[in-house]
Amino acid sequence: MELRQLKYFLKAKELLNFTEAARALNISQSTLSQQIKQLEDELTVPMFNRIGKRITLTEAGKLFSEYALQSINRASEGLLLLQDLKNLNTGKVTIGVIYSMRILFARTLIQFATQYPNVKIQVVFGTTKDLMERLNLHQFDFILTFHEESREPHLKYQTLLKANMVLVTSSNSSLAQKTNISLYEVAELPLALPFSGSSTIQFFEESFGQKNLVPNICMEINDIPTLFEIVKTGHWHTILSETSVNDPDVVGIPIDGKNMRRTIMIISLREAYEKKAVKKFYEMLSFLSH
Repeated sequence: MELRQLKYFLKAKELLNFTEAARALNISQSTLSQQIKQLEDELTVPMFNRIGKRITLTEAGKLFSEYALQSINRASEGLLLLQDLKNLNTGKVTIGVIYSMRILFARTLIQFATQYPNVKIQVVFGTTKDLMERLNLHQFDFILTFHEESREPHLKYQTLLKANMVLVTSSNSSLAQKTNISLYEVAELPLALPFSGSSTIQFFEESFGQKNLVPNICMEINDIPTLFEIVKTGHWHTILSETSVNDPDVVGIPIDGKNMRRTIMIISLREAYEKKAVKKFYEMLSFLSH
């Protein structure tokens, strides 16, 4: 059963004349008659009584016409919805974001939501491991995360920016005036780091391990604002991406080393349909990150 057949049937019902219905539809009468006959064969019941050149609706035709009209109307509503989706007047975007991207992401989110207020946005913050797992379960349109590992063939990777890793310390700290710091110096400091499972702490565990250093990790906390409050006391320090630091009471000191720059990527499922709203969000992210 096709929508075209339903449209032909409804026009014939309206005019009760195949010739006039065909003319109104701008098709030949034979085409109209053939399509309605195919519809009747599929439904295994006649829709019209054919009496000479006159036609009247059968009881089945009267009952079926209500459902045919509903189908046409629903299809039209669906078309309007798709047009709204294309014009960013509706729809939903679901995004997974690592904690250290919250500042840059928030700026983009505000701009997008202001420009496209009818698009619903759902944002989930988490660790790279958690976000990747949920992306593979099709729970996100895309995620924003650090990624330096090997690439999976079923995923699409877009580089957003490169970010320096920094020691975050109180602006009143004796270290605050330093322009850079070595990993050896960092290992001697009392550290409060993002909790195990975050890509940042894994990155630094590997970096310390390569130099046979054992860092003094006093705390692991899964919330960056709380980390900042701890750091502001001047008793502890943390290590984060420079994209995380925008508090006037703390400073970020670049850590020496050629491997102290990390890549932040947009990762999505390669074969998934990419909505226009998602593409527009990509554009805004890229613009604001440069």
